Amino acid sequence: MLISEIKRVIDQVSREKGIDRRILIAALEEALKLAAKKKLGPKADIEVHYDEKTGEIEVFQFKEVVETVADPDLEIDLETGRQLDPGCEIGDSIGTKMDTTTFGRIAAQSAKQVIIQKMKDAERDAVFSGFIDRKGEIINGIVQRFDRGDIIVNLGHTEGILMVKDQIPRETYRRGDRIRAYIKDVLYESRGPQIILTRTDDQFLIALFKTEVPEINEGIVKIMGAAREPGARAKIAVASADSDIDPVGACVGMKGSRVQNVVQELRGEKIDIIPWHVDAAKFVCNALAPAEISRVIIDEENRLMEVIVPDEFLSVAIGRRGQNVRLASKLTGWHLDVISETRYSQAMKEGYNSLLELPDVGPALADALYEKGFFSAEELSKASVEDLTAIRDIDEGKAAELIEAAGEAVAQALLAEESDEEAAAAPSSEEDPALAEAAAVDENGDREESKAPENHLEET
Repeated sequence: MLISEIKRVIDQVSREKGIDRRILIAALEEALKLAAKKKLGPKADIEVHYDEKTGEIEVFQFKEVVETVADPDLEIDLETGRQLDPGCEIGDSIGTKMDTTTFGRIAAQSAKQVIIQKMKDAERDAVFSGFIDRKGEIINGIVQRFDRGDIIVNLGHTEGILMVKDQIPRETYRRGDRIRAYIKDVLYESRGPQIILTRTDDQFLIALFKTEVPEINEGIVKIMGAAREPGARAKIAVASADSDIDPVGACVGMKGSRVQNVVQELRGEKIDIIPWHVDAAKFVCNALAPAEISRVIIDEENRLMEVIVPDEFLSVAIGRRGQNVRLASKLTGWHLDVISETRYSQAMKEGYNSLLELPDVGPALADALYEKGFFSAEELSKASVEDLTAIRDIDEGKAAELIEAAGEAVAQALLAEESDEEAAAAPSSEEDPALAEAAAVDENGDREESKAPENHLEET
């Protein structure tokens, strides 16, 4: 390559590949240094300098001034040294400029390989540093090719990969289609940075709303959470820092324009925008809309809520194949058990009756236990003596007796239930000839001889 071309090539590569000029210059200097050592030997003391203004590159070989030369590649005598530098002395190091055209074809090829590798490394580092800070952003690209179901997306200076698991079900693309995705991760690989894209992540939905709703970027409306079943349905919880601004209305937009833009990008995915509430029970009720909620029973320890709904709203609350309650559970972070009022009333009645069946428990004591939150013998069996002594007319002795009696009742109920299940699972011997035959087996496991029928044929 001519010296006049070096500066132009460096400028072009730096501009097109986004690589720092200093990295390219360092690669060039190292390549020429390697080429010089290929010619002069590995011990040669070589220095390379590139002039950015002129584009000229100079290679110098340094030799030590000595009285008697033992190694011509590394040493020079005083007389020769003073011809180059009249003021040199023994022990000084004198550099002579080399003609780069004398390096030879093999040396030049080695230099070329070093430059190419350095450029690849620099390009990889430039792409990685350019995308690592964009993690969590939405990016536009063009479908370039397909690899076993994965979509390779052209992002300009590099490629991104949209894996099968990160694609919305039933969504199809062709080569050359424009695609919008969320940068899920940026991995530093030896073969080059890998940009992992997704269209199924909850964060993609959040990012889309941020682009469509100015109030979110301004911090007036906050997205408190999101849950998706990609391609089918999604729920997003929003809250407002300004009491005068309706967060749901801001996200819906005029005539639904804002939310419709998001729906179209997600290929018709239905989106429920839920008003967030600081009260967990109220938040759960909002998340299960449009179903009406009769009451909510909270188990803080297990982070469980039992949600009771009118019979006619049971299917609405649960949703198709449990989708509504599943998304609501994911959005709120609570395990939700949705039951109808009829089933709840029946369960409460059975629980109350189980209390009445305990020894020395009458209606008055059962009512007192019920009011304190012990709705069944099973719940009473898990109580502590301290819990029960807080109830009027129950001392420690009585409390212990009640807990023990409840435990025995629960154990008996479990045994009875298991017996019923075994009886239901076992086929009747009258219905199964094999069992009838097995009944004829004696205690030693020997089969009794079957008696021949009276009308059998004798041997002739």
